[in-house]
Amino acid sequence: MTFPVSSNKASKQKAIDDWLPITSSRNAKWWYSAFHNVTAMVGAGVLSLPYAMAQLGWGPGVAILILSWIITLYTLWQMVEMHEMVPGKRFDRYHELGQHAFGEKLGLYIVVPQQLIVEVGVCIVYMVTGGKSLHKVHELLCKEPCKEIKLSYFIMIFASVHFVLSHLPNFNAIAGVSLAAAVMSLSYSTIAWSASVRKGVQPDVAYGYKAKTAAGTVFNFFSALGDVAFAYAGHNVVLEIQATIPSTPEKPSKGPMWRGVVVAYIVVALCYFPVALIGYWMFGNKVEDNILLSLEKPTWLIVMANFFVVVHVIGSYQIYAMPVFDMIETLLVKKLNFSPTRLLRFVVRNLYVAFTMFIGITFPFFGGLLGFFGGFAFAPTTYFLPCIIWLAIYKPRKYSLSWCINWICIVLGLCLMILSPIGGLRQIILQSKDYKFYS
Repeated sequence: MTFPVSSNKASKQKAIDDWLPITSSRNAKWWYSAFHNVTAMVGAGVLSLPYAMAQLGWGPGVAILILSWIITLYTLWQMVEMHEMVPGKRFDRYHELGQHAFGEKLGLYIVVPQQLIVEVGVCIVYMVTGGKSLHKVHELLCKEPCKEIKLSYFIMIFASVHFVLSHLPNFNAIAGVSLAAAVMSLSYSTIAWSASVRKGVQPDVAYGYKAKTAAGTVFNFFSALGDVAFAYAGHNVVLEIQATIPSTPEKPSKGPMWRGVVVAYIVVALCYFPVALIGYWMFGNKVEDNILLSLEKPTWLIVMANFFVVVHVIGSYQIYAMPVFDMIETLLVKKLNFSPTRLLRFVVRNLYVAFTMFIGITFPFFGGLLGFFGGFAFAPTTYFLPCIIWLAIYKPRKYSLSWCINWICIVLGLCLMILSPIGGLRQIILQSKDYKFYS
């Protein structure tokens, strides 16, 4: 008599999984992985890299950029490998991998808060980035006499797009948006460094630290570490992206996923290194925290670049919002027994977009937000949490090559997590003094 009940329960569970964003579609190709990862990683972070270089200096800046690229590629490989480490089971979400490594409750407590801080933080920063880029386009195109429009309104305009796109059900549904965003990221990165080359080395360029005190230099250095960490953020959605790729024992999903990741990281290198190094070379320590703000001419090219940024961060916002939607909808449907309906999805997603819009309007401090979120949340989930999970599960021999590499990544990631939020928080406070709220 219990068989029908069990069968009904299993079919109900399957129906819920088919409705939830992460598990509803598993027919993605390897190139979906490539452009989803490019969209997730290359975004607001690349525009701040010349500014980060100005705070770090040539030697430390180049070293940190290269080390970050290598370390995060390694930890991303670990996560791709661990997605199907248990035969017949897929860890479709970051917290599921954490639960396997640390236990059902502890895994949730360790992973979910950090992942939420990252994903919600990115959505807030991208609200600000999109609004500022639209504001910049208006400033460049508007001829005198030109009526000043508050930044708050441009953030609202940017948010209005997400009140529509957020109702696309899953990652595969936003594939077109993500592809456009990935193309835009390569485009505006190319415009950023090529326009910098065209402008040339500025007459009064200086490469020393801009802060007038030793304390200021140190805090700026810490904040710049967070800017770099923010630029490598794809780990927070990598398992969710891999969950959309079909998998069989003969052809596991890690093959096409890793192929896509390698392509994505090549694109990342083509975007990050030219923008960071050329932008700093041309403008020195006077470069803005968004490189496009330092470029005024040719006007049509900078307008185009800022428009490309808007298109890209629209896609990036959706990539980072999708796992948040999945968490909220899972909680409501599985734990609180709400029915999986369109109305539920409509309410949840609109409320989330409205929340990130409100916080973005209230705290539009681009540089400080990057430094704070980059160190506080991105460093753990990107630089060392995958290493800790790897050590907990595979238990490599002490002092072996694998053991040493993972502990080096953990130590560097911990330094990043502890130091960079200090500088980021200080920068937020300094910027807030010069900002008229709701301006």
